[in-house]
Amino acid sequence: MKNFFEIFSPKSLIVLQEGYKRSYFMPDLVAGITVGVVALPLAMAFAIASGLGPEKGLYTAIVAGILISLLGGSRFQIGGPTGAFVVIIYDIVMRHGYEGLAVATLMAGLLLIVMGLLRFGAIIKYIPYPVITGFTSGIALIIFTSQINDFLGLKIHSLPSDFLLKWETYFKYIDHINPYNLALAFVSIVIILTVKRYFPRIPGPIIAVIFGAVAVSVFHLPVDTIQSRFGDIPRTLPSPSLPVFDFALIKSLIPDALTIALLAAIESLLSAVVADGMTGRTHKSDTELIAQGAANIGSIFFGGIPATGAIARTATNIKSGAKTPLAGIVHGIVIALFMFLFAEWIIKVPMAVMAAILVIIAWNMSEIHHFKHILQGPKSDAMVLVTTFVLTVLVDLTVAVQVGVVLASLLFIKRVIEVTQVQSSRFKLSGFETDKEENLDDPDMLTKKNIPEYTEIYEIDGPFFFGVADSLKRVLETLGYTPKVFILRMRKVPVVDATGMHALEEFYLRCKKQNTRFILSGVNPNLESMLKKFGFYAMIGEENVFDHIDKAINAAEEEILKPI
Repeated sequence: MKNFFEIFSPKSLIVLQEGYKRSYFMPDLVAGITVGVVALPLAMAFAIASGLGPEKGLYTAIVAGILISLLGGSRFQIGGPTGAFVVIIYDIVMRHGYEGLAVATLMAGLLLIVMGLLRFGAIIKYIPYPVITGFTSGIALIIFTSQINDFLGLKIHSLPSDFLLKWETYFKYIDHINPYNLALAFVSIVIILTVKRYFPRIPGPIIAVIFGAVAVSVFHLPVDTIQSRFGDIPRTLPSPSLPVFDFALIKSLIPDALTIALLAAIESLLSAVVADGMTGRTHKSDTELIAQGAANIGSIFFGGIPATGAIARTATNIKSGAKTPLAGIVHGIVIALFMFLFAEWIIKVPMAVMAAILVIIAWNMSEIHHFKHILQGPKSDAMVLVTTFVLTVLVDLTVAVQVGVVLASLLFIKRVIEVTQVQSSRFKLSGFETDKEENLDDPDMLTKKNIPEYTEIYEIDGPFFFGVADSLKRVLETLGYTPKVFILRMRKVPVVDATGMHALEEFYLRCKKQNTRFILSGVNPNLESMLKKFGFYAMIGEENVFDHIDKAINAAEEEILKPI
């Protein structure tokens, strides 16, 4: 139990155990206020882009933001709604309404907790980069596309969900552009970019929001606002509640829940890694996954949407001087205070300004430089990137992530197969591949050994798993004669999976059938443990398993010298 708490204890508890210093309070307070101000317009913008009211983004930033900081495995993580979820949320809401989204998010929260308890944190961080870049760039393009209506003030009340049909509809309504919308959006972008360049410590989006609200109130501009589109914003959090569960609905939402969980895991752990790089600290990935799960469940309890760690807000938190998770907790409280004190002003913000903020976010998410760089790399990586990107934009994010991961996994398997070899050590080391200097210096080169006749020695070089197993099956067929002893060197085998073990069993039985003694050499303690676990050690016999080639060769000599 003690070890369990050591592994999964949140950073907030560790900070308290180490002793919270008085000198930490003011930096945490300032950072929390700063990030809270930054997060306020973003939370509303992400909720609106997801097809929901702005208050749901605020609920999420408050509840999930506090829980992620309180329970998480990073000292600096800032959580809340993010752009990565916009596409999947919008799709679920269009198909199943908010109730469906709530059920899918609760399922995803439970999945994240299970993933954390099963110690999947380290694995999630190794999702191939082309997959991440592909769906992130695809999401960016979709977010940009979804904001054209409000950016130009086209007043299209019902947009098709299909990407290409959206653009077709925009071109049909291009003569309905509202010049006031376009002017507000354009000026907002200029404000955000100018503030970022000349006053980087000031959050540009909040300045744009203030500008838009004041402009609409003073000049009574004929543009849509949060109030005209969504009505008033509540000043407090709603009472906790759960959605109605239906087995048929749960079954249909399983792929969506998996996508939400995977996106939350990837983005939160990437954010934590970025924070580690900026601070020199280390995060606890499994604890972070559990916190993300709890935060998503908590968000739904209070009428929110999916949440995860936000890279940009986490970086802002660090740059603002944060020392502990208290800064993230303060950030959530600040948003709650804004909602309580300034709700009547928040609803005055024009939709054009929210669209401008999302256009900037989409540009930052697009990762154009990384996209181009991957395209110039190996063709296999470029294929994964383009496939994931195209599927995200034209088909579905859930399909894109699943296909991207599967495709990248298949390419990884192919590369491992190409690296892992099952070949004759005698052939390999007898002059045909002696261009590698390390081979010449190897004290266990077979050219330095006295190998008995009628003895074949082959070596597996690399992981022995299902993708390589077939290579071993073909070895006896290619020999052309029946050896008395067959030695299989496994000194360079770090791991064997069930299929590889099955191939060993089949190979052993074929050797036994033709009266060939099968010997394993170079079996390290870890590999020996695997052989015993799978039952192969008992099958082949202890007398046929050796930790060094010399012992295996001696056993082969004894076998050859036995009288017939």
